[in-house]
Amino acid sequence: RVATIGDYDSDLAKVSIDDRLIPVRVQLTEESRSDLARISALRVPTATGGSVPLNAVADISVAEGPSVVNRLNRERVATIGANLPPGVVLGQATARFNEIVATVDLPASVRTAESGDAEIQGELFASFANAMLLALLLMLGVLILLFGSVIQPFTILLSLPLAIGGVAAALIITGSAISMPVLIGILMLMGIVTKNAILLVDGALQYLREGLSVDEALMKAGPRRLRPILMTSAAMAIGMVPTAIGKGVGSEFRAPMAIAVIGGVITSTFLTLLVVPVVFAAMERLGFKRAQKKDEELVPPAPPVVEEQQPGRAA
Repeated sequence: RVATIGDYDSDLAKVSIDDRLIPVRVQLTEESRSDLARISALRVPTATGGSVPLNAVADISVAEGPSVVNRLNRERVATIGANLPPGVVLGQATARFNEIVATVDLPASVRTAESGDAEIQGELFASFANAMLLALLLMLGVLILLFGSVIQPFTILLSLPLAIGGVAAALIITGSAISMPVLIGILMLMGIVTKNAILLVDGALQYLREGLSVDEALMKAGPRRLRPILMTSAAMAIGMVPTAIGKGVGSEFRAPMAIAVIGGVITSTFLTLLVVPVVFAAMERLGFKRAQKKDEELVPPAPPVVEEQQPGRAA
């Protein structure tokens, strides 16, 4: 290295000129650096203080190597990048790349890690999971405060998984993949789907407070709240249709989000009308049985009845 490209900058001798330190780099001439025979004849010092020719301790040949060695956390890094072809999303490309890497026999000291857009996507999925969990907790807290009960808010939150099937079906039918716009659409569905369950549960609770039974409250609340549920859900689904089929700049970003919302709204609307009343009735009966059992425990037992003896009569 010293003979061909010179020593490291920190080890170079320096000359002070006009209060400036000028590094002095010493190396072979251009002709000598391209002559393997001269490089092989270079003398290198030994441990005993002598010297031997370089070809006695090394094989001299012309080869290619990295011009720059990049490091991350003090480890050498080799970056492999590619442009995505039309119709292929980042998630599909990353999965395919991992499949190919699994078939390659890499050395034990080599490991792969995502970087660039793939790394950002991994962080996005982790952040999305945290956002979903936080949103569920906040929604649960608000519903408990509004309804004054812990049982029925869980009935409302049970409607959230009903939209996942519709999202998956819509993505499969249209051939779309899970991406950041789809995650944004799922986050939007959290408010849209719970709205239908809130309308139905709130209507049933109003009839329960009027003295009706659980079955009668559901039979009256269902038809009454069916119209606003269908109107709001249809308005949301129809409003997303132009975005789902739209063309132009940015359509590849907006279309998957609209497709996810449409599929989730359609399935959740119909399944909510079937599943939520059943769960609501089960929760109300379970809460009624617990309250009844608690009241029985609070009622003190009746005192024993003692019969009075009549005078003149033997006991």
